[in-house]
Amino acid sequence: MELLSGADMIARFLKDEGVEYIYGYPGGAALHIYDALFRQEDVKHILVRHEQAATHMADGYARASGKPGVVLVTSGPGATNAVTGIATAYMDSIPMVVLCGQVMSSLIGEDAFQETDIVGVTRPIVKHSFSIRHPSDIPTVLKKAFYIASSGRPGPVVVDIPKDMTAPTERYEYSYPRKVRLRSYNPAGRGHTGQIRKAVDLLTSAERPVIFAGGGVITGRASEALTDLAHRLNLPVITSLMGIGAFPQNDPRSLGWPGMHGSYESNMAMHESDLVLGVGVRFDDRVTNNVSKFCPHARIIHIDVDPSSISKTVHADVPIVGAADSVLNEMLNQLGQRQPAEPVSLDDWWAKIDGWRDERRGKLYEPAAPGEPLKPQQVVEAVHRITHGDAYVVTDVGQHQMFAAQYYRFNQPNRWISSSGLGTMGYGFPAAMGIKLSYPDEHVVLFTGEGSFQMMMQELSTCKQFGIPVKIVNLNNASLGMVRQWQDLNYKSRHAHSYMESLPDFEKLIEAYGFRAITVHTPEELDAALEETFRSKDELVFLDVHVDPREHVYPMQVPQGAMCDMLLSKTERT
Repeated sequence: MELLSGADMIARFLKDEGVEYIYGYPGGAALHIYDALFRQEDVKHILVRHEQAATHMADGYARASGKPGVVLVTSGPGATNAVTGIATAYMDSIPMVVLCGQVMSSLIGEDAFQETDIVGVTRPIVKHSFSIRHPSDIPTVLKKAFYIASSGRPGPVVVDIPKDMTAPTERYEYSYPRKVRLRSYNPAGRGHTGQIRKAVDLLTSAERPVIFAGGGVITGRASEALTDLAHRLNLPVITSLMGIGAFPQNDPRSLGWPGMHGSYESNMAMHESDLVLGVGVRFDDRVTNNVSKFCPHARIIHIDVDPSSISKTVHADVPIVGAADSVLNEMLNQLGQRQPAEPVSLDDWWAKIDGWRDERRGKLYEPAAPGEPLKPQQVVEAVHRITHGDAYVVTDVGQHQMFAAQYYRFNQPNRWISSSGLGTMGYGFPAAMGIKLSYPDEHVVLFTGEGSFQMMMQELSTCKQFGIPVKIVNLNNASLGMVRQWQDLNYKSRHAHSYMESLPDFEKLIEAYGFRAITVHTPEELDAALEETFRSKDELVFLDVHVDPREHVYPMQVPQGAMCDMLLSKTERT
């Protein structure tokens, strides 16, 4: 049996757990751990320039890989700087383990230098938290943390580590725990067979059914089973913003995503449906709009691994607690060779859906004429063409996020990476870095805006140090676009503090960090600039595209309306 200090146990455990990268920023309470990481070569530490960036890097990696991202920060301000990233992961059910240095255990509660009760601070925004009480507990606690973070409904786990727990002078027996037992934590596996049978009966008898698939399909690795079910019964599929890519968007059964800025046909189909099969969704308010008017004709089947999510917002007529992949596969087994009971009605339903599609075909936006300011939509479509729809697409938050979700088409899971629940500006750049670091042979594209990018632009220094060549497409409208849109609609265009004045010269800024920037003003310049930007996967390029600041994101749901109540343009509404 090997004798190791608490700090060396952490480094060894991370290696044994298969962790390749840990993202963090050093400080006094974490220095024993940093020294242990320095003395080994298997786990690589990425030094960010702000702790929030460390959490977003870990988050981006976790979304792309399905594995927990790992963060290391020091006590006090180091830990509190990570809070926004922890909340971002919590809202979107992303697996993450955050190791926080803490003051010595004898000083806890004494208002010691850089002391913060990070367990208390983060309690509402973590799946679980631990505080190390003895160095010998470290391997078991870390194993529990990784298991809890990645099983059931995933989420962030905080591990608080007082400095004396990692002292190099104290050594204890270390062995890597192969298994973990938690009496009070038993995430659901298989769903109830009887409930699944009820769901199958409803699916095969419905006249206007839709599948509504969320992020739980992606984290639960259930995309293949979902696709099989949709093909077997010829069902329309709508994904939530988090579920984009769970079902191929080039499939004719795909209706896109619903809600605040969802597609016309997806919102209309959900409103008119008589049955909604919700899989791994939480029926967020950005989808439902006014819950009292949500899907008024539909019965709801709700599959979720988290029992607390079922009937939390929308009443489930058939609740099924279980892992998405397991439940969907059992549904497929029960279906056997069964066909819809009313195939003629289903044909009528598809005719209606196709009619909604035809209504909006060619009316989504008006491309810019030569010499006019570019429309952000056409920039996203151009990026889709040049990457053949095969990039990891990361966004910040705002109009550019919605345009990217609407106009970049995704046919695989884990390729759309965006802060959906918390809506964190500044998320995109470090998240893209975390993905590119682990997937160096793939195109990783960040769609951002000048507001979001300035929140984390210091991470250009991290990219320089570690050679992280992401592609950055800045849809520059010189304003906080989504705020400005709401001000146009609700505040008679009183643009209170939504203009981004005194913007930097992005070309000079990017060049100061040693990278290349290209500026685009007109449609004629766009294709050549994209060719140059995406010529190599090994070079960070910042593409500063000046777009029409007057452009709005449509459709847009009317607040407190039903799903079918939408603004379709500045002059049209349903």
